[in-house]
Amino acid sequence: MSKYDLIVVGSGAAGMMAAITAARAGKSVLLLEKLSKIGAKLKATGGGRCNLTNTLSNEDFMARFGRDGRFMTPALDALDHKALMAFFKDIGVESHAPDGYRVFPITHSSSTIINAMEQEMQNLDVKVLCSQKVETLEHDGEKVTGVNTLTDTFRGDNVVIASGGMGYPVLGAEGDGYPMAESVGHKVTDLYPAMMPLKTKDTWVGNCRADTIAKVAMHVDMKKYKKLSAVGDLIFTKGGIRGPVVLDFSREITPLLSKYEEVPVLANLTKGMNEEQIREHFKKEQAKDPHRNTLQLVQTLLPESVSLELCKLAEVDPALALGNQVGAARDKLIKLLVWTPLTINGHDGFKMAMITRGGIHLKEIDPYTMRSKKINGLYFCGEVMNIDGPCGGYNLQWSFASGYLAGMLG
Repeated sequence: MSKYDLIVVGSGAAGMMAAITAARAGKSVLLLEKLSKIGAKLKATGGGRCNLTNTLSNEDFMARFGRDGRFMTPALDALDHKALMAFFKDIGVESHAPDGYRVFPITHSSSTIINAMEQEMQNLDVKVLCSQKVETLEHDGEKVTGVNTLTDTFRGDNVVIASGGMGYPVLGAEGDGYPMAESVGHKVTDLYPAMMPLKTKDTWVGNCRADTIAKVAMHVDMKKYKKLSAVGDLIFTKGGIRGPVVLDFSREITPLLSKYEEVPVLANLTKGMNEEQIREHFKKEQAKDPHRNTLQLVQTLLPESVSLELCKLAEVDPALALGNQVGAARDKLIKLLVWTPLTINGHDGFKMAMITRGGIHLKEIDPYTMRSKKINGLYFCGEVMNIDGPCGGYNLQWSFASGYLAGMLG
């Protein structure tokens, strides 16, 4: 039976990077993938465009992950966004940041990334076996000695668990790494689906499906959680909301929905305008055209479908001039334009989640090596750990950087 210096479990961004890094250092590497092809989830990321990373400084990048962001310091020191772009250039993939912020391969195709990494693994003699689901870790109590799949046992001095979280189970993410980690004494936090659409109790949103609202600011309208917020584009759906702001915000909302049946939120749909600014805006617009009715005035700020629904919520007559509305209704409309209330009451679970919130406790992993503090020879990288970030290349950069560090077998 062959014995490897390293066995990597999972062929996502983190796993492939760990395999390449170890093989470049002259290690014999076996990569095991449960699906019939490698990189399935990576292929789907960013709508297939593959937002690899972003151009933020390491400090700003880590801040977007919240209080656990500092854990990433050694990994980002080892492989920041510039080093990641250089890595891909070295294996034949040019990348760019067309908006100055988000970095993509110039092909804007995740297949380019997967093909290049697969070719590099071939060049380095990494052995890749697909349709091999790892079930358990082999160890002697002190050190890992290999892994068992459904059909085989593989021997190795080191094992990297890069099996991802539980988001998008059809792409292979079913939380396989958690029981393996627990079997050697690691703790796994509560797990929540994240980066996903949300359902609302408010049925009026279904009348606004054609419209995207830019630069929407949202925050939780609960005293204890008011600091939870996000900003980005919002899209209304038949039964709720989606879009970049919702993908980011869902990371905060899904844990709350496990405690509360409903989570009230407030959304500013008017690019941060306050009541005074909206009143001033309406005065200017009326001065331009005194014959405009209320609906037409609101449409200077929002699409027609959204404007009409907010008029209904405020109980104003959309066909009347704003000055002819009942004062209380007019004030209510302006307040609604500043903060539109929505009640989040559900989601579609892990099947629609791009990432997982939660994972293996960071205190049990050495941030300088990604090595387990519980048993020798075991490493973790990527989403299997309890750290996750917003949209915009954050999670992929973390996967690549942590995979790089794990593959160094420090």
